[in-house]
Amino acid sequence: MFDAFAKAVRQLGDPAIRRPLWISIGLSLLVFLAVWLGVGWALAHVTLFQTGWLDAAIDVLGGLATLAVSWFLFPTVVSTTTGFFLDDVAAAVERRHYPRLPPTRPQPLAEILASSGKLFAIMLVLNIVALLFLLVPPVFPFVFYGANGYLLGREYFEVVAARRLDPLAARTLRRQHARTIFAAGVLLALLLTIPVVNLLAPLIGTAAMVHLFARIQQGDKVR
Repeated sequence: MFDAFAKAVRQLGDPAIRRPLWISIGLSLLVFLAVWLGVGWALAHVTLFQTGWLDAAIDVLGGLATLAVSWFLFPTVVSTTTGFFLDDVAAAVERRHYPRLPPTRPQPLAEILASSGKLFAIMLVLNIVALLFLLVPPVFPFVFYGANGYLLGREYFEVVAARRLDPLAARTLRRQHARTIFAAGVLLALLLTIPVVNLLAPLIGTAAMVHLFARIQQGDKVR
């Protein structure tokens, strides 16, 4: 697993990977800018209390809360925006490391949109639920990284596998190697919560899953 991530990091300089990186960063920043502007406008124009200092305190707390929630939901947003460009990343990895592979199966646009939409919806709900565990600090890291690790491992592996297998076969293969894929997902979740690194994490995760998928398929053929 660590070898797969190491290979992924070494390929970040590939021009075919840099392009989706900049696009996903731009889209993610636009989403958060819209959120921050919307919250800022609401805090500036809505008066909840007649006392000036109390309203000022609410404004400050609201701004801090927006920053905190944005940080926790960043994995959800950046993973979703990058999801539309993951095929380019996977193709670049295959060209360099697995040039003899046959062509990928054609994926309908509806299937790609459904996959990205499902990832966003599930991660959004789970991360909102995980925020409740902030009230129990010792438990929160296990809930946050465990939930995100499971989801990220599952969805990223299935996105990569679905390029060569039908969705049902991709899910079956993922369940057969659930432990390895979960561990990869936890590592990816960790990368997504490190500032600056989290901008690269979806691309690293996709490239690493291509290597894991190839290794799993080779192992299954040997058996």
